[in-house]
Amino acid sequence: MKKYILYLILSCSYICAAQNVVVDSQTYSPQQLIEDILIDSDCITNVQITNVVGGDFGGSDQSYGFFDASGTTFPFQSGIVMSTGRLQNVQGPNTFLSDDDAPGWSGDNDLEVILNESNTINATILEFDFTALASQVSFRYIFASEEYQEGNPNTCQFSDLFGFLIRPVNETQYTNIALVPDTPTPVKVTTVHPDIPAGCEAENEFYFESFNDTTAPINFNGQTKVLTAIADIIPNETYHVKLVIADEQNFRYDSAVFLEAGGFQLATDLGPDRLLSNNTALCEGETLLLNALVPNGPHVYSWFKDGVLVETSPPNCLNCSLFTVSEPGIYSVEVDVQGNCIAYGDVVIEYAENPVVVDSNFIQCDIDMDGLTTYNLTSTVLDIAITNGDSTLFIIDFFLAEEDAEHYNTPISDPESFQNTVPNQMVYARVENQNGCYAIAEVSLEISNVSLSVPPVEVCDDEIVDGITTFSLLDVRNQIETLVPDDTLISFYATEEDALNNGTQLGNTIQNFEPFSDTIYAYVFNDNGCYVLFPIELNVLYTPQLLPDEEVYYCLNSFPETIEIQGGVLNDSPSNYYYEWLFNGATTEVNTSFNIINEAGTYTVIVTDPNGCSSQRDITVVASDTATIVTIGIEQNNLGTIVTVNISGDGNYEYALDNPDTTYQDSNSFTEVSSGFHTVYVRDTNGCGVVETLFSVLGFPKYFTPNDDTFNDRWKPKGVNGDFNSGMKIKIFDRYGKLLSEQTSESQGWDGTLQGNPMPSTDYWFLATLADGRMVRGHFALRR
Repeated sequence: MKKYILYLILSCSYICAAQNVVVDSQTYSPQQLIEDILIDSDCITNVQITNVVGGDFGGSDQSYGFFDASGTTFPFQSGIVMSTGRLQNVQGPNTFLSDDDAPGWSGDNDLEVILNESNTINATILEFDFTALASQVSFRYIFASEEYQEGNPNTCQFSDLFGFLIRPVNETQYTNIALVPDTPTPVKVTTVHPDIPAGCEAENEFYFESFNDTTAPINFNGQTKVLTAIADIIPNETYHVKLVIADEQNFRYDSAVFLEAGGFQLATDLGPDRLLSNNTALCEGETLLLNALVPNGPHVYSWFKDGVLVETSPPNCLNCSLFTVSEPGIYSVEVDVQGNCIAYGDVVIEYAENPVVVDSNFIQCDIDMDGLTTYNLTSTVLDIAITNGDSTLFIIDFFLAEEDAEHYNTPISDPESFQNTVPNQMVYARVENQNGCYAIAEVSLEISNVSLSVPPVEVCDDEIVDGITTFSLLDVRNQIETLVPDDTLISFYATEEDALNNGTQLGNTIQNFEPFSDTIYAYVFNDNGCYVLFPIELNVLYTPQLLPDEEVYYCLNSFPETIEIQGGVLNDSPSNYYYEWLFNGATTEVNTSFNIINEAGTYTVIVTDPNGCSSQRDITVVASDTATIVTIGIEQNNLGTIVTVNISGDGNYEYALDNPDTTYQDSNSFTEVSSGFHTVYVRDTNGCGVVETLFSVLGFPKYFTPNDDTFNDRWKPKGVNGDFNSGMKIKIFDRYGKLLSEQTSESQGWDGTLQGNPMPSTDYWFLATLADGRMVRGHFALRR
């Protein structure tokens, strides 16, 4: 203690005038730093340094030592400082980056375990034992770091670590008391900072002091406010303390912790800070009883507000540990313990204003006008009226009596659907702000005396005639708007209960719930509540039901004959309706339930009920016709004869060969057609008739039997007569090329004789010259 005083006296000539913090790493031993500077108290005894770790800078500097801030703006006048870099780099001003490392400078496992972190390096450690008279001790400290970077998102991500670890000397489990006040959160750059734009929101900003510019008295980019670490202890037992600070992940961007000279002291806990920033502030008009009781009294208690003594207890006062707070400030206490030790405590008290509320009239509608109805007390309209639109205020509950609201006793159980028991009943709203401060607003529940009605809304049924259709409420809304004041709003509900209980609103387009006739409710309200509530009738008008659109055919070959097409009304007598016919979109003079036509096109019939609802359908008349057979194509090859019927016409056609009563086919080709004469039939599938034509397939028999049995007695090509293959000439030869007979298309055929003499059974040859000059050669057999 004497050495410390002597140093201050001798050094004042050059230190006291300094504008920046200066440091000294050589004058004091670790024992002196802890016992004579940090503690400096006869009430904390048996102080013994047990371990010291720091960076090795070749003997010229250390990572811990004494600091002096006399004459500067730094909150502490002096104390000890521990850094993750050179002690010399702690001194102000803040003009360069402290970014030190040292050989073999490792981290600390205890710090990593208790903070649940890893990879620490460059740990500075001071460990000591002590014994104290009181049940609490405390440190006053400031954490500073180069990792505080104004406007830089890195501030949200990186932080060096430090801890004030304490445990009974005979135990192994540490407790960290370097915490954000009244939380379990360790103090770090990432846990104590203001809002970082594009980085992160503020955390525990109340305890952040500043980002530092180049005029700062220390060489760090930012620092916390003065913080207090408090530990509960057992009086007169020995405890072990480990003060440790370390870089995390890498050595870059140093940090430091400043401990106030004499800051390790006996303490008494005055309770948590009551702050606006964390919504724990006291409410306007509220008092708080602080209790600084130190056991084994009586003691003398001196109370301070904002550093000014306001009360000192007389000796032997048994209740003077209590102090009543009724206004904001920093309250501290000094407890003279047994006349030779002082225990300190402080607490920050802030006050929040009570909510400003507005007594309101809440008007609800009552269709039967008996003064009793259902009120939705949670209505936004009422909320805005009571809070005057202040979004920081919250209606907590409603009560039947003001006293119940004051004491939060028996709130109304169903405020969304509250039914008053007497006309003009009064209820009470308890309104709180974010700090839990409250005010009571009176709400007078009144009844609107306005009546209103609009004509029924009538809409035609849709294509499915079931009494359910779509209604647009826009026209209804526009109509109501002309009947009510400009400051009102309009909502629609399915039931009266939904309207009164703030149920689900209907949109501007709805479907009725009950077939053919339904009722909805229009709820018109303003800032005072409901202006008028009235029913609106929805009627679904009957719409004629028609057959679906259809397609019919008109046979052009029957022109000018006519066909009849029908309007297609279902289920009802068509005499009840009005008819309008359009042809290809143009209006016609036809106004009957049917239409007589002989022209292809689109016929639209519009059928209108006397109620004005109409339906329409299209009858598309498609032209069709019998076919015109253009040619018959005949192709002969080794596989047989293929006949193809080539036609023209506007219809859809199918084909049959030789027998019109057989099954028709879609293909216009026939395969393996035998030689001879055939008839092809072409039928319009739309019912416009059948056309036919005869054709021949030329064929030469392979043999004949001239035995006068009247069957196959002559050899003659098939498919030949005066109409088919006329002009054909045929020569017949024996095997030696002798001409035996000449035939024409009109001949009866060769009878197998030469000059009346029968020719023998053998093969004979022929040469057929067709009318178009083509020649066909072949042979056949004569068999007797």
